[in-house]
Amino acid sequence: MINTYFAVLVLILIAAGFVGTMLLLAIVLGPKHHTEMKDDPFECGTVGSGNVSQRHSVKFYLVAMTFIVFDLEIVFLYPWAIQLRELGWPGFWVMLPFLVVLTVGLLYEYRRKVLDVI
Repeated sequence: MINTYFAVLVLILIAAGFVGTMLLLAIVLGPKHHTEMKDDPFECGTVGSGNVSQRHSVKFYLVAMTFIVFDLEIVFLYPWAIQLRELGWPGFWVMLPFLVVLTVGLLYEYRRKVLDVI
């Protein structure tokens, strides 16, 4: 039983050691002299502008939800479609609730006219 999980334990220890080493190197080799310009927020190659507490439009979140719906469709439906002949009808019935949930999300977006904005 211990031999089964030994490789996982070694991998966890190596990952923890790597993370610890990188954090220690960042502290030791990182910048020590702070100036106002270095501590200023930097956004995508430009100096930050606008109010930090500015609210996003609801359309922003609806577009993000559209991305998630289509991303999930691609990630899960492609492998399922490749294996559908081998899975047969049981594979279809197992995937049907997932397709229903995605369809409900897509219909919600269609009724909210999110797809017209994009």
